[in-house]
Amino acid sequence: MFSSLRYEDGVVHLLDQRQLPGTEVWVACHTVESVASAIEAMVVRGAPAIANAAVLSLAASAKRRATNWGQRQDDLDEFRSELKRLASTRPTAVNLFKALEVIEVTANRMPLAASRLEVARHLELEAMRICAEDLATCKAIGRHGLDWLKRRCTKNLRVLTHCNTGSLATAGYGTALGIVRALWAEGLLSMVYVDETRPYLQGSRLTAYELSQEGIPYTVVCDSAAAFLMQRGEVDAICVGADRIVANGDTANKIGTYSLAVQAHYHHIPFIVAAPSTTFDLGLSDGTGITIEERSPEELRQIGNLAIAPAGAPVFNPSFDVTPANLISAIVTDRGVIDPVVGEQLLKVLGAAVVCS
Repeated sequence: MFSSLRYEDGVVHLLDQRQLPGTEVWVACHTVESVASAIEAMVVRGAPAIANAAVLSLAASAKRRATNWGQRQDDLDEFRSELKRLASTRPTAVNLFKALEVIEVTANRMPLAASRLEVARHLELEAMRICAEDLATCKAIGRHGLDWLKRRCTKNLRVLTHCNTGSLATAGYGTALGIVRALWAEGLLSMVYVDETRPYLQGSRLTAYELSQEGIPYTVVCDSAAAFLMQRGEVDAICVGADRIVANGDTANKIGTYSLAVQAHYHHIPFIVAAPSTTFDLGLSDGTGITIEERSPEELRQIGNLAIAPAGAPVFNPSFDVTPANLISAIVTDRGVIDPVVGEQLLKVLGAAVVCS
């Protein structure tokens, strides 16, 4: 298990996920703007990892300000500008907004008489706490998912997953891949089918990379082959992550997730969503209110510098889709398993989850 993020001496170091699996390149981000740009360019991706990088960059910025002369009001103005910039980077995943809110509340609670060094120290401690909590959350998701599957399956499982939901997407261990890791540790896993995940190939580039690093057996499949695997009876469960889950259980995740849910429903295969409680947005009643990010057409027109479509070809490139709650067998969270996926059960498991709008 590893992490795609390091924080050292006020500098945020990000493993450039665009370069994997070929080369491991670390990018040193010295400013909030450099982290924001890295998020937009997908140097760092995965909802929890994005949130972690963002809050650490705010802590680092406050630490740098503490060494300079200036007025506290100037600090606050810059801090609010940094919050706004980070919030503009990716619109769909809710973890980022919740983490920024926590850091903002921490800053606002500091008395005006507090020194700049004291403010920076509190922000840094809070950012580190958020990252540590993310790791603990992932391990709890792994335990709950393992228990849920053990009660329903008696053989070594063949699990299909989509996109990347592991150490690269979190502070470590992962959400859906956390469940995979827990199954492997218990000797209950025989194969992981890894969707390549178009158009950015987070499955074949990143998930396969993680599994190969840990010796977990896997097979990469093109996205359009998933249904054929199910038809052949070679998939026992599907486990995916989430970027936003709303009050009725509708779930936004990497484009292609909805297709898998429909196929799983037809073939009577358990379809499991794994996500921390910070992924829930109870301020939205259903998935129609989720903002769906659309990314650059070039991600479909080319791979690297190689053109795979005519120059200027019209492109529809949504980064996410929404899976209706009635297609989801269970949502595995750090607080427990939501099964059945209905609003009442969701509230029962989450308890005092924070509402985000």
